[in-house]
Amino acid sequence: MTEKRARKAFTGWHMTAILVAFFATVVAVNFTMARLAMSTFGGKVVENSYVASQQYNQLLARAEAQDRLGWTPSVTRDRDRRVRIDIRKDGEPLAGLSVGAMASHPLGRSAPLALRFAATEEGAWRSVEPLAEGRQRLDITIARGADEARYRIDLP
Repeated sequence: MTEKRARKAFTGWHMTAILVAFFATVVAVNFTMARLAMSTFGGKVVENSYVASQQYNQLLARAEAQDRLGWTPSVTRDRDRRVRIDIRKDGEPLAGLSVGAMASHPLGRSAPLALRFAATEEGAWRSVEPLAEGRQRLDITIARGADEARYRIDLP
């Protein structure tokens, strides 16, 4: 027959070790997550929130005017890492536009890069400069005469 092993008694020292290990893990995880959060986001969205709030109505008026234009941009990145912007209104490509963009990493890991665009034969615009690999945020400005539209698009 097999012998049964005698169980050791669960003492206060065992419970103390379990509690210390549990709380040490919680504190270590919280410290790590706080450290990562602080290193990836500076916490500043606008320079001065009071000044930004004073311009809120102007921003709403500009957004309504942009919506009335009916321009629909489609943004992709090609194999050469160039940005391609296709702008349409009612399904038709628009001509006579001035297109520019500022590219930056969404979390500020790289310096912003101004992109210049050249028109393509298909009625789209292609960036002259290549875009860095990885996630990029594009702040695009499109103008035609007095009409102007601004778009913020994140590329994966």
